[in-house]
Amino acid sequence: MAKSTKPRSASAAPSTTKRAKAPILPTKRTRPSANDVRIVFLGGLGEIGRNCAAIEVEGRILLIDCGVMFPEPDMLGVDVIIPDFTWLLERKDKIDGILLTHGHEDHTGSIRYLAMHLDNLDVYGSALSLALARPRIEEARLLRHVTFHEVADNERRRVGPIDVEFIPTTHSVPSAYALALHTPQGVILHSGDFKIDLTPVDGRKTDLTRIGALAASEGIRLLLSDSTNAENPGFTESESSVGPVLRGVFSSHPNQRIIVSCFASHLHRMQQVIDAAVGSGRKVTTLGRSMQRNVELGIDLGLLDVPAGALVTLEAAEQLPPAKVCVLSTGSQGESLSAMTLLARGANRFLTLEPNDVIVLSAHPIPGNEHSVGQVIDDLHRRGVEVVHSGHAHVHVSGHARQGELALLMQISQPEFFIPVHGEFRHMVHHAELAERIGMLSSNVLLCEDGDVVTLSNTGLALSSTVPASYVYVDGNTVDVGGEVVKARRTLADEGFVVAACAVNLKTGKVIGYPTVTAHGWLKDDRTASLLEAGAEAVDKAVALALKEPDRSIASVDRAVKRALGKYVGEKTRRKPMVVPVVVEVH
Repeated sequence: MAKSTKPRSASAAPSTTKRAKAPILPTKRTRPSANDVRIVFLGGLGEIGRNCAAIEVEGRILLIDCGVMFPEPDMLGVDVIIPDFTWLLERKDKIDGILLTHGHEDHTGSIRYLAMHLDNLDVYGSALSLALARPRIEEARLLRHVTFHEVADNERRRVGPIDVEFIPTTHSVPSAYALALHTPQGVILHSGDFKIDLTPVDGRKTDLTRIGALAASEGIRLLLSDSTNAENPGFTESESSVGPVLRGVFSSHPNQRIIVSCFASHLHRMQQVIDAAVGSGRKVTTLGRSMQRNVELGIDLGLLDVPAGALVTLEAAEQLPPAKVCVLSTGSQGESLSAMTLLARGANRFLTLEPNDVIVLSAHPIPGNEHSVGQVIDDLHRRGVEVVHSGHAHVHVSGHARQGELALLMQISQPEFFIPVHGEFRHMVHHAELAERIGMLSSNVLLCEDGDVVTLSNTGLALSSTVPASYVYVDGNTVDVGGEVVKARRTLADEGFVVAACAVNLKTGKVIGYPTVTAHGWLKDDRTASLLEAGAEAVDKAVALALKEPDRSIASVDRAVKRALGKYVGEKTRRKPMVVPVVVEVH
């Protein structure tokens, strides 16, 4: 396979290249001279989240998804991480729109941040995808900057110079699409997040027939495919396999209140919970704003089938016996202010746990959330409730394809070239290796990372350049708080900080009074007091020397204080706290 760190072409391989026994045969068509197509990866390669890729044809740009990534625990104060839009904004008058593969936030959550810079942004997707994306844009008061275009299954829509087909796929949110982009360089197929579920809850299957027809009639020049589960052999189980397990939980706890937490966008899981609850004679209520909103949305769009009278308010549910109640709650990922986390802490103002309750966490922790979810489970057990989770019961299945399904998609689509997308780097490596095992030529498989630009031309596929693709941190209403801010917060959390205060007269070059040094985030003991006294002495000497310079200034004294105190504390404590100089000029 070719790696983006060493630019190389992925053109036709020499005849000496070895093939597997059952090769995927590249399309052998004579191509007329055509405009090159560029694919710019702005996020989602080498990470889970920030999914965003740009397709550039004839100078026009079409985005595939525009998502956020959620911060790691050490990214203190950061709410979300978004793609670097520098390259896009330099070409903002050339953007024809965004194509949404599905409605998850890691594919839609950055639309609002891009819309801030545009007069109008056209967004194309299913009714559900658009409805799930809309609230974040509305919260930012940017709806006037966005025009939504609803598309239907298998619809073909012209967007700028590209014909786009929206091909149905199955995923952990309904109405997901693979995208077939008809370009001057042939068909580019983007799988979106998908799995091949043969018995989906709603009966809407991944349309492999259409993908196969495209491969046979036009040929698929380039496949971009979801790599999330590429390390895992076999096939992902059907979402419908969770239903019997949920029904078993309800039937085995006939006299207890059952509270089920899952992703608020997972309408198929919610449908199975509702079916199990209603089948056991219970009423269903919701806990958490997004859960309530999405249940109502699912009903309005006809994606949730809830019998009349089965859905009640939380207030009405509290008047019923526990055996007659099922609560659908947010917070399956241990989010700090989510409904389930607050329940576990005894801090939810809408509902209080009782020792006889049964909690079902119908989701697997997203990588990075394991500690938070584990803490919630511990807190729930402290409250004496029974907890059922994916660690010991089949109450969750993934929405992403495993190796068997990934190989099947490749065999059906028979792409000439392949780039793994959506996943951490190891996932994409395994996906690339899978492609080679089933017969793709290694020279036709390209491993890319965020910021890579590849060109699809008459001569093949090659890495052509790179663009800015660094993390952009969002803190509250502040976009791009900067990596230095995050680094400073880590230092404060890990090392604490030391404040050195002194007053100087720049005209006379004298220190007024004696400096004071205080520490925060340190253990206080007798040694600390003597250390700070000695630190003040080091500051005093450094300031005196700085004031002897002819070009002395407050800034130069600040630098001298930071250097002297930082060096002294580092030598004595082997720590590197943040040093905050407070130098005041007096006359």
